[in-house]
Amino acid sequence: MEMKKRISLELRNRTPAEVEELVVDNCRTSDGEVEGLTDDFKELEFLSMVNVGLTSLAKLPSLPKLRKLELSDNNISGHLETLSEKCPNLTYLNLSGNKIKELNNVEALQNLKNLKSLDLFNCEITTLEEYRESIFELLPQVTYLDGFDQEDNEAPDSEADDDDDDEGEDGAGPTGDYEDEDEDEEGSEGGEVGLSYLMKEKIQDEEDDDDYAEEEEEEEKAGVKGEKRKRDAEDEGEDDDDDDDDD
Repeated sequence: MEMKKRISLELRNRTPAEVEELVVDNCRTSDGEVEGLTDDFKELEFLSMVNVGLTSLAKLPSLPKLRKLELSDNNISGHLETLSEKCPNLTYLNLSGNKIKELNNVEALQNLKNLKSLDLFNCEITTLEEYRESIFELLPQVTYLDGFDQEDNEAPDSEADDDDDDEGEDGAGPTGDYEDEDEDEEGSEGGEVGLSYLMKEKIQDEEDDDDYAEEEEEEEKAGVKGEKRKRDAEDEGEDDDDDDDDD
């Protein structure tokens, strides 16, 4: 799909002035130039043109609010001065997978005073000796090169940070409620189990008491029978003694 047509579809019944983010990855330019973008996109803050066949940025319109620009996997080899002229507030620039070969190809980026993150991964320039040291020296405003700072600390993921913030603010309440509900359910189930257990214990205790009472009753009966036998035996013994005396 041509870039101009893709941009038209991405508008989705909006005017260019209402668009803050625009992604036209994997479409095609007819001559390697930016097509379909105009100065009317004055509110644009994020623009992604990945793998669209760009060879030049000469026709890039003025985008004063643009902060993040994705240009990876194109055929751009230099002439980056357009970026400082048209996108002066750029803070993030991804040129990975392009035809950037020499330090002088990126020298024009010195005029992007707000540039904090630059990605040149998979560009031939990365094979130069002391590549990282040279870029940080040439572009002192850059904090992160290819995702890492000069001390090899990884760049934070701004989108992930934003998501975490949203979860912390908006998600804390619902999450807490869900946890409380789970605890209530567990507590309810636990109460039912506990009550059932107690009822079983009570029934078992009553059965044990009944068994014990029966055993005592049987023992008492046995004791009574034993006493009776003993008395009968004693009576018989007395009768025998009386008979002997009579003799």
